[in-house]
Amino acid sequence: MNYDLLLKLVFAHFLADFPLQTDRICQGKKQAGAGKYGYLCLHSLIHAVTAYLITAQWKEWTIPLVIFSTHFFIDFLKTAYTKKGKTENAAAFVVDQLAHLMVVIGLWLCLSGNGVPFGAALTHLWTNPRTWIVLTAYLSVFKPASVLISLFIRKWMPHGTKGEATLPNAGLWIGYLERALILTFIFTGHIEGIGFLLAAKSIFRFGELKNAGEIKITEYVLIGTLASFSVASLVGFAARQLL
Repeated sequence: MNYDLLLKLVFAHFLADFPLQTDRICQGKKQAGAGKYGYLCLHSLIHAVTAYLITAQWKEWTIPLVIFSTHFFIDFLKTAYTKKGKTENAAAFVVDQLAHLMVVIGLWLCLSGNGVPFGAALTHLWTNPRTWIVLTAYLSVFKPASVLISLFIRKWMPHGTKGEATLPNAGLWIGYLERALILTFIFTGHIEGIGFLLAAKSIFRFGELKNAGEIKITEYVLIGTLASFSVASLVGFAARQLL
C-alpha cells in the first residue's frame, strides 16, 4: 500500500488548515452575507494547491478537484452551524477534522486502488474480539467509572464547599482524561507513566496541606484521585490479560 501518498495528503491538510489559514480567512468564513464565499473559495483553493504540490502527482487532477470541492462543502456546513448562534467547541472541531481526514483517506484509497484490502481490514477489526475488549475498557472508564467513584466518595464530601469556585464539570473531565491516559499507558506497555501522572496531579494539591482549613478538601480530592486511578488500573490490567 502506498502510505507515502497518504502521509503527504495528511501533511498537506494540516499545513493548509492551520499555518496557511490566516486569522482573516478564518473570520471571513464566518461572516454573514456573500462575502464569506470568497473566503471559503480561497481557503479551499489553498488546500487544493497545497495537496497537489506536496503529493507531486501531476497527472492526478482528481487530487485538487476533490480536495477543493469537499473542503468547501465541509467548511460551508461548519459555518452554517456556527451561524445559528452556536459557538465552535471541541466537538465541532473534532467532527470537522475527522470529516476532512475521511476525505483524505478515501481519496488515497481510490488513487491507490486499495479499496478491497481496506474493507477487509475493517471487517477484521469489527469481528476481532480484541477490538471490543479495548473499546469496552475505554468506555467503562468514562461515565460508568464516574458514577461508581462519585457514589464511593460521596460520604466524604466536605460540607460548605463553594461550587462557584470551581469550573463547571472540570473534575468530571479531569477524571475522564486521567483514566483514558492510564488505560493508554497500560495498553502500550508504559506503566511508569501512571506514576508521573499521579505525581503531577498530587503536586497541584500539595500546597493546600499548609492550610488546616483545606485539609479535608485535600483528603477528599486525594481519595477521589486514588479511586479513579484504582478503577482505571484494574480495568486496564484486566483487559490486558484478556488480550
